[in-house]
Amino acid sequence: MTNTIQVDLNEKELATVKAIRNSVVHFGTAPSTRQLMQTLGYKSTYSVMLIIDKLVDEGYLSKQDGKIKLIKDLRVSDTHARTVDIPLVGSAPCGAPFLAEQNIETMIPVSIQLAKPSYKYFLLRAVGDSMNLKNINDGDLVLVRQQNTAENGDTVVALIDDNATIKEFEKRTDVVLLKPKSKNKKHKPIILTEDFIIQGKIIATINDF
Repeated sequence: MTNTIQVDLNEKELATVKAIRNSVVHFGTAPSTRQLMQTLGYKSTYSVMLIIDKLVDEGYLSKQDGKIKLIKDLRVSDTHARTVDIPLVGSAPCGAPFLAEQNIETMIPVSIQLAKPSYKYFLLRAVGDSMNLKNINDGDLVLVRQQNTAENGDTVVALIDDNATIKEFEKRTDVVLLKPKSKNKKHKPIILTEDFIIQGKIIATINDF
């Protein structure tokens, strides 16, 4: 867990701290100097190294054996919430991984109060009305915490026959039910055994995005 300190950095230094935080949230580790160079659009690693050295001196980072660690995060005002960039993904045809580059439409900043560090997340656009009783409507974005397990009552994103679906999870003795929660009675539960993959648990819905 990082501590927070008052923001007193220039634009490039702030961008570097946020890029490191993004990497920690998404991948569980800080980026390399070369990865930071590419993310921040510099032409050489030397420019990045100068910024890193400044952030080490200021107490934001530590550096040991060439590895960077974020030890103090930014304390910001109520009008400037701390955020992390979360990928908005489209469909995942033919079993392609959700976060494959070709599936990422854009990156959207989300408060770390929602996208808490130490977990990985993605945003998915809901399609249809099968979950409108849970306030998930057609076109809404759902924030998904990546995990491959679920408990009864969780709203999950599951991959069935290479298609993503949002449903309520219920495990019974021999089967799993993925249940719609809708005013539209045409939607029926999907009955499964082991022939599906849980992609994650929905932890927030962004309506009318």
